[in-house]
Amino acid sequence: MDNFEYRVYLKSLSRQFPTIADAATEIINLQAILSLPKGTEHFLTDIHGESEQFNHVLKNGSGSVKRKIDEEFGNTLSARDKRSLATLIYYPQEKLELVMQAEEDQEALEDWFKITIHRLVQMTKRVSSKYTRSKVRKALPKDFSYVIEELITEKEEIQDKELYYNEIINTIIRIGRAPECIVALCNLIQRLVIDHLHIVGDIYDRGKGPHIIMDTLSQYHSVDIQWGNHDIVWMGAASGQTACIATVLRISARYGNLDTLEEGYGINLIPLATFAMKAYENTDCSAFSIKYGEDYDEKDLALDMKMHKAIAVIQFKLEGQLIMSHPEFDMEDRLLLDKINYETKTIRIGGKEYAMKDTDFPTVDPADPYRLTEEEAQVVDRLRHGFVHCEKLQRHVRFLFAKGSLYKVFNSNLLYHGCVPLDGDGNFEKVNIYGQICSGKKLYDVLETYARKGYYSQDREERRKGRDIIWYIWAGPKSPVFGKDKMATFERYFLEDKETHKEVKNAYYRLNDDEEILNRIIREFGLDEHRSHIINGHVPVELKKGETPIKCGGKLLIIDGGFSRAYQGKTGIAGYTLVANSHGMNLVAHKPFVSAEAAIRDETDMVSDTILVETAARRILVADTDIGRELKESIAHLERLLGAYRDGTLIEKGI
Repeated sequence: MDNFEYRVYLKSLSRQFPTIADAATEIINLQAILSLPKGTEHFLTDIHGESEQFNHVLKNGSGSVKRKIDEEFGNTLSARDKRSLATLIYYPQEKLELVMQAEEDQEALEDWFKITIHRLVQMTKRVSSKYTRSKVRKALPKDFSYVIEELITEKEEIQDKELYYNEIINTIIRIGRAPECIVALCNLIQRLVIDHLHIVGDIYDRGKGPHIIMDTLSQYHSVDIQWGNHDIVWMGAASGQTACIATVLRISARYGNLDTLEEGYGINLIPLATFAMKAYENTDCSAFSIKYGEDYDEKDLALDMKMHKAIAVIQFKLEGQLIMSHPEFDMEDRLLLDKINYETKTIRIGGKEYAMKDTDFPTVDPADPYRLTEEEAQVVDRLRHGFVHCEKLQRHVRFLFAKGSLYKVFNSNLLYHGCVPLDGDGNFEKVNIYGQICSGKKLYDVLETYARKGYYSQDREERRKGRDIIWYIWAGPKSPVFGKDKMATFERYFLEDKETHKEVKNAYYRLNDDEEILNRIIREFGLDEHRSHIINGHVPVELKKGETPIKCGGKLLIIDGGFSRAYQGKTGIAGYTLVANSHGMNLVAHKPFVSAEAAIRDETDMVSDTILVETAARRILVADTDIGRELKESIAHLERLLGAYRDGTLIEKGI
């Protein structure tokens, strides 16, 4: 900005800091913050609706809580006591109930309260040590803010400190507030152990609890989200894009999760159920089996299979309409309903005939296969109304738009779900987005702009184009969050030949251990190739086959190892997460999760192995982070303001 604009800016800044003393105090405060250790970042990806496992990993900070317990207590506590303390911090209310039920002697229970509160206060002091007192104060629970601040603050002026602190704790116990105080301390420790959370895509689909996860994230103190393909399709459904709505319903039916829509989001599925029972009453639905879990009610199986088939056929019709109306998507090979020969029960794909397991499609007109029947169109309209007017879903999707993006640059790391599309030679793939040729970072930016228009634009045509792009991001062959040549949903349902099921991954996945290519990607997003990492979700790391999540000496970290139960047999573990703190970066592998109940009862955890990715040459400070750069800019402006007061350019106010 020019000198005049800067003077206007300083004048505006002077309203916030009206005196030399105010400006000087803020400079001193910000300069001090720069010298604090950076906060711990926690990276999770591919959660796929597994709410219990997600909540456990969130509570334990991927082992961060246990590490802090070890640092604080060393050998002064037994392994069993450390386990008990960790479980209490993760699940304070539930663990307290067990302790209070088991301990009949009141005096013994009070002793346990006293010991436990002392230990939790020690833990709180440790986890709060890297923050300013102001930041800790803002995190304190309202009911116990004064008490906790007294307990964790050193009182140099008090001679008998032990007596002072013991008296506070004894009073808490005597007046019957120990359980509430313990819960408050545990929640505060969880809050302070992790400074910022990154979700690198795929909150939705497969598991039953995406709505629970979204409620949790909406209340989390500091979070960003990189949209995964399964998030995008739900965002498209919430925007009213009918192919996305059909896809969300089909996947929910396939995994026995229609309850998520009906009970979790309150979306009325009776129109689809009624239609499916009538239209598919005497239809073979054996190809539409349900992949259900232990808590699935099998009395719903026959109806769910009919609904599964009905919505799949609707999906294929709606997708066909989209593909024909958007030749620039270059997806004509996905037009398959018109390639079926009903007499021979075969289909022609890529010049070759394949036998079909099922050609019993009562709603498909071979002469016009992509046209919805009148009944199907009515069902789609009613379902669209249900999604668009679902307050809870809309709230969750607005949160995804507010806190999310297709990629994120944060503290010298590049975060995205999927891939940066590359051609066979390793060059950025060129993609036609409504006549605009895009690649690399520009592709992400243009796709994201259209996605936001698809949800928010007031212009009907722009909104329609944006909604259709959301569907392309979900399933397009050159979409960064999909990254395959096709989505072989049709083939997996109807064709025995496994060759047709193959989805060829983008060249990125073949070339992502090539340092030159990774450096090119890092530079494309404006980062320094010598100190930056790419943190990547989407493709499960098959540990059982010897695959590694660490590529190119740690330059690329793929942190999806099977959070979803549907993948765990394939991967051999229950997911990777990443922790980046002031000392470096650690990749954490997790054991399969049984249940929160078992974790509380047996005091078990999920962390199975921690892999050191990188150790910082010196401790990383706030000054080295993105926030640090912002604080340095603020200090520079405040020093200019100080100078303006001192040379008379601006006059102090309120003196």
